[in-house]
Amino acid sequence: MTSSPISSKISNIDTIIDALIQAGEKVREVYDTDFEVNKKDDNSPITKADLESNKILRSVLEKTGIPILSEEDVDDKSRLVSEKVWIVDPLDGTQDFVNRTGEFTILVGLVENHVPVMGLVYLPIKKILYFAEKGMGAFCYDLHDWKKISVRNVDDVSGCLALVSRHHLSGKEKKILDHLGITNTLTIGSTLKVMEISSGRGDIYLTTTNKMSQWDTCASWCVISEAGGKMTDILGNDLVYNTESVKHENGLLVTNGVVHEMIVSKILKIQVNP
Repeated sequence: MTSSPISSKISNIDTIIDALIQAGEKVREVYDTDFEVNKKDDNSPITKADLESNKILRSVLEKTGIPILSEEDVDDKSRLVSEKVWIVDPLDGTQDFVNRTGEFTILVGLVENHVPVMGLVYLPIKKILYFAEKGMGAFCYDLHDWKKISVRNVDDVSGCLALVSRHHLSGKEKKILDHLGITNTLTIGSTLKVMEISSGRGDIYLTTTNKMSQWDTCASWCVISEAGGKMTDILGNDLVYNTESVKHENGLLVTNGVVHEMIVSKILKIQVNP
């Protein structure tokens, strides 16, 4: 069992971390087979790995008595009257899983009063775990020990390294990067983009899509925030969690924090003068 690197306020955090790693083992097990790919109602892919990971995580999180919002379960909205809620993506980056890029993650976040207060991000293929808790910092476990992580202090927007999606980079997003003067880009999948920025290996990730949901960002919001960076919507508005609609309607902007307001200001000018 991998223990928490801090004296966590969450009493059963080590059990939850263990469940995340167990889910990762199941995901790797399916990954090594000739698995079947099905389509959900929104035409996105789903595999046995998504469902098995969800089952393992639910079995542990349900014991806390806190409602669970998971991508792979029906949302019965009972969570809306709860001060706390678990927000889970059992397999973030299913398309990367299907394409066998190895760039997919398992996400577990805890929200209190609409703000993420704990985040766990696990990379099953590399067996790397990211963990953050409000006011406690952000950490990475890489098979050997825990290390505290933080963003880097790049304050020149044009000198930023932008992390971009392999599957979903749009023409509008390319135009924004051009307008920002950013030419240095790296293609990477799923929540790994946010983890790279949190670890000081990138500076900006943005998307204008309205298809991202709270389970895509909850865990990583806590990690990037505790690492010294910032995550908002593309217009600079705070993200609010455990709401009626789980969609982020105005995209996403993740930065090292230093350049965040400068980038928002430039994006708003584009919006006003397209």
